[in-house]
Amino acid sequence: MSQPSPRKATEIGLLILLSFLWGASFTLTEVAVETIPPATMVFGRLSIGAALLMLMAFWRGATFPRSPSRWGQLLVQGIFQSALPFTLISWGQQHIDSGLASLLNTTPPLFVFLIGFFLLRDRAAGMQQFAGILLGFAGVLIIMGPAALAGEGSSVAGQLAVIGASLCYATAALYARRFSDQSPVVTAACSMTFAALLMLPLSILADDPASLSPSLSAITAVMALGVFSTAIAMTIYFRLVRTLGPLGVATGGYMRAGFSVVLGALLLGEALSGALLAGLVLIFAGVAIVTGLLKLPVRQAAA
Repeated sequence: MSQPSPRKATEIGLLILLSFLWGASFTLTEVAVETIPPATMVFGRLSIGAALLMLMAFWRGATFPRSPSRWGQLLVQGIFQSALPFTLISWGQQHIDSGLASLLNTTPPLFVFLIGFFLLRDRAAGMQQFAGILLGFAGVLIIMGPAALAGEGSSVAGQLAVIGASLCYATAALYARRFSDQSPVVTAACSMTFAALLMLPLSILADDPASLSPSLSAITAVMALGVFSTAIAMTIYFRLVRTLGPLGVATGGYMRAGFSVVLGALLLGEALSGALLAGLVLIFAGVAIVTGLLKLPVRQAAA
């Protein structure tokens, strides 16, 4: 078997690193929300990430948009890409484990398919993708369990919040196609800056940050989220989009959830149930089919 080229090995290594950084964000969020309310935690994460990305954009001499309509589009992108989903995940993780949150957050490709097929009338997908949708959502239902289907259980709201965040990510992914003519770093820096500005008044009104007494571990977690799981992770992501392509980068989502489950078990003492593992397998298989990474066998018609 041939060995990968040094360049290819570097990109694969970066993909693994990206998966770890994003997988760790669920564990870090769980630590942060112990003493920092969701709105303030999200504002801190976004502010750190936006500041670092803005510095990177200026350092690279990037060109910023001049059209007011484009700035309005970046505002919308910031809402659905960062402000709303980060808040939903942070709130949801006050009620569910980080591993479960990560597993539920593997569903954006499934929502992208549904939005594209039913709302945008994109009929390019076939039965392979439809089978992946069914398989993926079967995994989600297994993870949520009978209590969710019956409307019972104290963690149902938290699970729905994280699924809502996945829907936001899917919407943002479809909306982001209009920024293809713009530097990805500029898009990320501007949209995240808008998201941070939106979270500032919410943080002040909902949490009264001046009265908070966050623990050192929570402060450290927010800083790590902003630097590693936001700014650095997005920088790696934009590089890999160019070198491995969007589909190649998407495979990191599978490893991301795995990292989150393992870290949650090792660092937070969370349990690894059979339902979680079974749901994980089904979600991964469903997303792989939807994105074309896995092909179902097709029976050939008799001659």
